[in-house]
Amino acid sequence: MLSKYGRGWIATPLAYIARGLETTGVTPNVLTVIGFLLTVLVAVILATGNLLAGGLLLIFAALFDTLDGALARHSQQVTVFGAFLDSVMDRYSEAVTLFALMIFFSASAAGRMNVLLLAATLIGSLLVSYTRARAEAVNIECKEGFFQRTERIVVLIFGLVTGWMTPVLWVLAIFTNLTALQRVFDVYRKTQSPPMR
Repeated sequence: MLSKYGRGWIATPLAYIARGLETTGVTPNVLTVIGFLLTVLVAVILATGNLLAGGLLLIFAALFDTLDGALARHSQQVTVFGAFLDSVMDRYSEAVTLFALMIFFSASAAGRMNVLLLAATLIGSLLVSYTRARAEAVNIECKEGFFQRTERIVVLIFGLVTGWMTPVLWVLAIFTNLTALQRVFDVYRKTQSPPMR
């Protein structure tokens, strides 16, 4: 939902920023790597237990993560490898963020449930991406899902900033995996032969 409607809301400011970035000569792929390195910094902060600081910095990292695509489109540097690299770095970014939180919560007995929820979220997030990639490999469009990466990041940031981590992790664990199942069902529906008449 946010992925679909939020993109139009930030398109104009991103275009202005992309125009300025184009004059510097920086490439979209370089921005992709920088965005990932910012997320690694966020992960280090989260692993040490500074959830509020990590959440605030994650807002900046998430916004920065959108600049590579905006620059690629504005400067007409859209490439197959660029899209591939962006997708791979997105998966790594989400994984290191969740792994950092696992490290933090594993330090106390009270955090064991949160570790399990984070593991379930990580599995679900990887399956959300995999189901789409596998479907598109057999020429089936698969963009269904009410809890895609944008929604997951927004909800996670909310939990980090407010401190309501356990309920937020329940939401992430449940709805991320439901989104993967939603895509499985969508592909199943699209692959069924039309009824005989």
